[in-house]
Amino acid sequence: MATVYKTFLNNDVASTRTLLHESVPVTGTIVSGTYADTNIKNYSHGLFQSVYDYPYLSSSANHIFDITCGYSSTSPLSASAVTDGVAASDIKDKINMYNQMAQVLVGHDVEGNIQEFDQDGDISGGGTKMKEAYVLNFARLLTKDEIKKGSFSLKVATGSANDPVDFADLLTIADYGAENDYRVNSPAAEYGILYTSSATPSSDSGVGLLYYQAGVAVLTASLFDGALLANSDTYSASLSASSIQSNADAIRARTYDVTYNNTTELNSSVYFCRVNHNEFNYSANPTYLSSSKIVVKEQTTDAPVSYTTTVGLYSADNELLAVAKVSEPLKKDPTNELILRVRLDY
Repeated sequence: MATVYKTFLNNDVASTRTLLHESVPVTGTIVSGTYADTNIKNYSHGLFQSVYDYPYLSSSANHIFDITCGYSSTSPLSASAVTDGVAASDIKDKINMYNQMAQVLVGHDVEGNIQEFDQDGDISGGGTKMKEAYVLNFARLLTKDEIKKGSFSLKVATGSANDPVDFADLLTIADYGAENDYRVNSPAAEYGILYTSSATPSSDSGVGLLYYQAGVAVLTASLFDGALLANSDTYSASLSASSIQSNADAIRARTYDVTYNNTTELNSSVYFCRVNHNEFNYSANPTYLSSSKIVVKEQTTDAPVSYTTTVGLYSADNELLAVAKVSEPLKKDPTNELILRVRLDY
């Protein structure tokens, strides 16, 4: 423990933020095909489906994302589904899943009602609402702190599903221009609009929303209208007449690939430990003295000498919080000064 302390001044401490990015490619062969769906985990509750990069019973499997779907209680599907002979529990599950995601990602209005997903992000301004949606919830293992803005791309097949999916007609969905054009009016922090082309971003051309910190992509179900999802010809028939699991299977079968860059935010505090010429020239180590004489001095007229090996950062109560080691002992005497740069990452 130290016996002599030195207090940092305001200009002795600096804070920095560094963003580290990794490319995350998820091929369609992993999502559907490579492992004969042994990497797909379905649950007895049937509310969502999980996709792994390897058979999920293996200890080396990593969770990639979850798939679910649902519709708002104000959607025509919530009423028409009753006439289609769908179980009341299935209707309730889809409404509950939509409400759960909307509550977390969109929030409530002034009257406490859950707000619906908005196509252009202008929630209070009205506009087109996404009342029926498919949701991809990406694992924190891959997204880290957030998805990098402008890096997300999802390719899906849009041809008729009456024919085998051959990915001849691919539709690319991406957050074009999101580096400088994103929304902050969500309780889940920042999100961008997903478009089908970089040439047509506008207030009425969005097909989904991407919540960067939450790692969630919300796609309007109307994107798949005319492309059979689950034994139906339209998204409304599929979403109302088939289970969440069946819809998830259909989305996976049409996924060609998903790519994005994740972000790890590295915050650092840099402490400049300044050792003036008249400071720390003596050691607190008892072996520094022998018979009341400084061991490192050959003659009494010699200047005192010490060697710096460790820097300790202490709290205001002189409790040791962090320790930094130098690569080799640094000679210190009244003829020199030192500035030791200590960096703490968190």
